[in-house]
Amino acid sequence: MTETRALPALWPAPLADGTVHATVTVPGSKSVTNRALVLAALAAEPGWVRRPLRSRDSQLMSDALRALGVGIEETVSSSSASSTNGAVGGEAWRIIPAALHGPTTVDVGNAGTVMRFLPPVATLADGDIRFDGDPRSYERPLGQVISALRTLGARIDDDGRGALPMTVQGGGALEGGTVEIDASNSSQFVSALLLSAPRFNQGVEVRHVGATLPSMPHIRMTVEMLRAAGAQVDTPEAGGEKNVWRVSPGALLGRDMVVEPDLSNAQPFLAAALITGGTVTVPDWPRRTTQPGDALRRIFTEMGGSCELTDAGLVFTGTGKIHGIDVDLSEVGELTPGIAAVAALADSESVLRGVAHLRLHETDRLAALTEEINALGGDVTETADGLRIRPRRMHGGVFHTYDDHRMATAGAVIGLAVEGVQIENVATTAKTLPDFPQMWTDMLAGDAGGSGTPGAGAGA
Repeated sequence: MTETRALPALWPAPLADGTVHATVTVPGSKSVTNRALVLAALAAEPGWVRRPLRSRDSQLMSDALRALGVGIEETVSSSSASSTNGAVGGEAWRIIPAALHGPTTVDVGNAGTVMRFLPPVATLADGDIRFDGDPRSYERPLGQVISALRTLGARIDDDGRGALPMTVQGGGALEGGTVEIDASNSSQFVSALLLSAPRFNQGVEVRHVGATLPSMPHIRMTVEMLRAAGAQVDTPEAGGEKNVWRVSPGALLGRDMVVEPDLSNAQPFLAAALITGGTVTVPDWPRRTTQPGDALRRIFTEMGGSCELTDAGLVFTGTGKIHGIDVDLSEVGELTPGIAAVAALADSESVLRGVAHLRLHETDRLAALTEEINALGGDVTETADGLRIRPRRMHGGVFHTYDDHRMATAGAVIGLAVEGVQIENVATTAKTLPDFPQMWTDMLAGDAGGSGTPGAGAGA
C-alpha cells in the first residue's frame, strides 16, 4: 500500500478562485477490485487483476486473502499487457488460488466488502477464521449474513451478537442450498452469498424477503462478474422470480480483468466543475457499466451541468448555476453525501429520497450530513428516508468526517464555495481514494492527471 502523506488534523479546504479546468485520472473501483479479488481467489486457476484500486479497503481484502493462503503477486509494468479488455499497462496483481486454511485472524477494518464477502469464503477454509475490525465495524449490520450462512451449513461463533467480532469454523466446504435473507440494510448481504456460491456443494438460491433492496447496481455488478468468471447465474432480470438469485455449483475460471475507474469517486471532481462553471474530464469513463456512479451523468446534468462521452473520456461542464433536485437515490446511496454538498449550494430546495439505509454505513450519514452542513449555516433536515436541503448562505468552520471518506470529500466540495471550511481528518479518504488532498489541489491548479494514477488509488 502506498505510504500516506502526513496531513494536518484540520485540513483547510481550498476555496476556488475561478473556474476549474482539469483532467482528473480517477483510480480504480473499490467495488470491482474487491469482487475481482474474491472471485480470483476462488477460481480453479490463476488470474490477473489489472489497474486495481490500492487503498485501505482493497489492502484489507488482499491481506485477508493472503492470510487464508491465497497467493497475490503485485507487479507494475509500463508496457502493454494483453487482456480480455484490451491492451493495458500499469499495476497488475496475479492471483494464485490455493487450499484455504486457518487458523488466522482477518482484520476487516471498517470495510463492508471485507466483513461481508469473506465470511462465506472462510466457510470453505480448513480451520478457524476469526474476524475483527475497527470499533465501528462492531455496529454495522452483519447478522443476516451470519444467519444465512448457518442455514447453509456453516458453524459460526459470534456469542449471539449477530455482529463482529466472530469466528467462522471452516470445514473445508459448505453444503449450500436455499436461503431467505433480508437485505434491506445492504445489498452486500446478497452479493456476499453469491460470490462464493459456485464453490458450495449445492450452489445457492438466495431469496430476498425484505421490504426494500438498496443499491441494486452493486448486485448486478456481482452477477456480471460471476458470469464473466464462468458461473451460471439465474436472476430476476433474466425472467425469474423477483428478488431471487440462483448460482449453480461449478469451477470458476481464472480471468484477466481490467478494473474500471471508480465513478463514485469521480463525484467531487465533477461537482467542482458544476459549482465553478468549469470543465473536468475523467479519462476511461466506460460507455457501459454496472457502477452506481454512472448515475452522476444524469443527476448532475439535472442540477445544472452538461456532459459528453468522448474518446478522451467523460467531459463534464458546469455553468456555475446549481439547481435543486428531488431524486430517489435508493440505487445509488453512496452518492448522497456529494449530492447533499452540492444541493447546499443550489438555488432551490432539494429532497434526497430512498436512503434510510445510509444510517448504517461507515457512519450514520444522514445525521452526519445534517449536523455538519447546519454547523456551517446550512438548513438540512432529516426525513424518514433521506434529507431535505434548503440552501442558505453558509460560513466557514470545522467539517467533521466521522472516519467516513465520503463525508471528507463532501466537505471539500462545500469548501470550494464557502471560505474557511476546515476538514477534520481528511486522511480518512485513504479508504477508497488515496492522495485525495493532492488530487484536489492539482485539479484546482488545472492538472490532476498525474496524481492518483490507476494503480495508485481508488463503491459496495
